[in-house]
Amino acid sequence: MRKSLFFFIFFSSFLLKAQELNCVVTINDAEIGISNRQIFTTLKNAVYEFMNNTKWTNINFQNQEKIDCSLAINILDYPEPGLFKGTLQLQVSRPVFNSNYKTPILSFNDSDISFNYQEYEPLLYNPNSYTSNLVSILTFYVYTILGFHADTFAFQGGESYFREAQNVVNQAQQGGGKGWNQADGNFTRFVLNDNLLSPVFINFRKAMYEYHLLGLDSMAEQPAESKEVIANAVISLEQIYNDRPNTFLIRVFMDTKSDEIVDIFSDGNRVDTNKLREVLLKIFPSFEPKWKQIKI
Repeated sequence: MRKSLFFFIFFSSFLLKAQELNCVVTINDAEIGISNRQIFTTLKNAVYEFMNNTKWTNINFQNQEKIDCSLAINILDYPEPGLFKGTLQLQVSRPVFNSNYKTPILSFNDSDISFNYQEYEPLLYNPNSYTSNLVSILTFYVYTILGFHADTFAFQGGESYFREAQNVVNQAQQGGGKGWNQADGNFTRFVLNDNLLSPVFINFRKAMYEYHLLGLDSMAEQPAESKEVIANAVISLEQIYNDRPNTFLIRVFMDTKSDEIVDIFSDGNRVDTNKLREVLLKIFPSFEPKWKQIKI
């Protein structure tokens, strides 16, 4: 009862106050052979300020309540002054109730980004118009972070944030950059957002809620029961796989949670994991060596 009251108060404040990120920003420029590297430092500072000091919602967290995330931009090509090409790696986590543990809630690799940035150029987001591809990329991931975080506290709790990210997608299509259109591939920003908002994949968002709030957040008080909840949440993804075997969201989920799933079910209180292992091997066979570590 006390834990339920805590989450009611916490999530109510999440919906009613103001929100900020605690985002660690890294610019990896080792592949670029130029003498004047100040532009990369300036870019890093601009991205950091944009992510952490922009007021994204009307939610107001204390410092210890900010959402922990890291954003690494890997610059692989600098073909002309101001033009950057590379990849982006995003990691997001949140604390688990009644523990010192932080659980990963999103690990995402954007393998094809490009943007123009001039030194000391201000990064400002306008929800009503396209500004730049860099601003669109960063804003898209801000709202995606907020959406994933909220989804772990309430079923479909991140809906409004994913809708904001969809608005970014629609605006960014005007800029002609890759990753914003359906024709750009199967593992893009467009596909991620489209899947998250599609009723077809509602089981993914239900699994995220049950896995985290009903499972992990009860682990300290009811370890065996919580493992059952987590196992059932993962097993429920089989329905998505049966309907659409190449679903991007399953890949995103497994990239984020596979190590944690193995840790949960290879130690501590024993539960029946036969069905869990069977489903994991079916929906993501490339991680078979990991799944074999799960105790039966």
